[in-house]
Amino acid sequence: MRYPEEIVTPMRREMVQMGFQELRTPEEVRTQVEQSEGTVLLFVNSVCGCAGGIARPGLALALSHDQVPAKLTTTFAGMDLEATEYARNLFSEYPPSSPQVAIFRNGKVAEVIQRHQIEGTTAEHFAGLLTAAFDRVAV
Repeated sequence: MRYPEEIVTPMRREMVQMGFQELRTPEEVRTQVEQSEGTVLLFVNSVCGCAGGIARPGLALALSHDQVPAKLTTTFAGMDLEATEYARNLFSEYPPSSPQVAIFRNGKVAEVIQRHQIEGTTAEHFAGLLTAAFDRVAV
């Protein structure tokens, strides 16, 4: 199921303004995540309330941390269907959820944060999960 583009456009714009590169095709995921050296954060965006009220604001807070992934990328569940499916296959040992964050190091998944770790918390709590993951992956 795809959402109407006019609903997701502001959410896409918010991510781009934070410095995220949109990945809309499997090829973009392959090149920007799977074949990248260094650290890459992949955010599976969503229209759900916990994406808007916790995940995106938490990401914004976490990006002020002294350690952040070298590359920030995003795909949109319910919109970028093929790109999201390809991305989730890169960390298929985790059930698909949205929102969801995967952090890669040299093309290999190093950390995954699932929706159940996000919903029902706060943006500040989620930012703390992210910055702890940034520190672990950067080591």
